Amino acid sequence: MKTKATGKLLRIFIGENDKYDGKPLFEVIVRKARELGLAGSTVLRGIEGFGASTKIHKLSLIDLSEDLPILIEIVDSEEKILHVIPEIEKLIEKAGCGVLITLESVEVIRYTPKKK
Repeated sequence: MKTKATGKLLRIFIGENDKYDGKPLFEVIVRKARELGLAGSTVLRGIEGFGASTKIHKLSLIDLSEDLPILIEIVDSEEKILHVIPEIEKLIEKAGCGVLITLESVEVIRYTPKKK
């Protein structure tokens, strides 16, 4: 993806405890995005949230983790993002977890690799 371009931001909201074949689902999704040559992906761990079940998941001093919210963000061209969505949906279906997926337009200001 070049600098100063329009693109798409794919956001996938899942739970920290969601698994795919025994591996964290967020790791599997990031690896799939990399395998398919997308520009980049980031996983963010929330400290509190709720979804369709309306159960609050939050970080507490008593429990180290209470299935905290996980947000995966993937940015690339519209073409590449639309290509990856069905692949991600297959992973989520097999994992059998609750999920929210959103897609929005973004303007990429700069996208360059780190200088060595």
